[in-house]
Amino acid sequence: MTWTLVLTLSAIAYAFKVAGLVIVGGRTLPAVVDRCLGLVPAALISALVINDTLSSAGALVIDARVVGVGVAAVAAWRKAPFVVVITLAAAVTAAARALGVLG
Repeated sequence: MTWTLVLTLSAIAYAFKVAGLVIVGGRTLPAVVDRCLGLVPAALISALVINDTLSSAGALVIDARVVGVGVAAVAAWRKAPFVVVITLAAAVTAAARALGVLG
């Protein structure tokens, strides 16, 4: 990836943000659209986590990362502090790799 590509994509992202401000302006969005936009960040982060967990070099891979993400999901569901969630996920993934669980 070159710096030209990074700068071009940054400019495009900035243009999209400005376009959103210009189009919406000071108007309020309908309640349905507002609720849907509130769910977009959670959907995007979920998609990124699943993509990084279950793929390697463009292929579907089930390995120790799945165990770590599963433990992190349960810890987050049980409302553990964020540092605990990350530490548990890393420790369980490392232990699964050391024990040879799931390849």
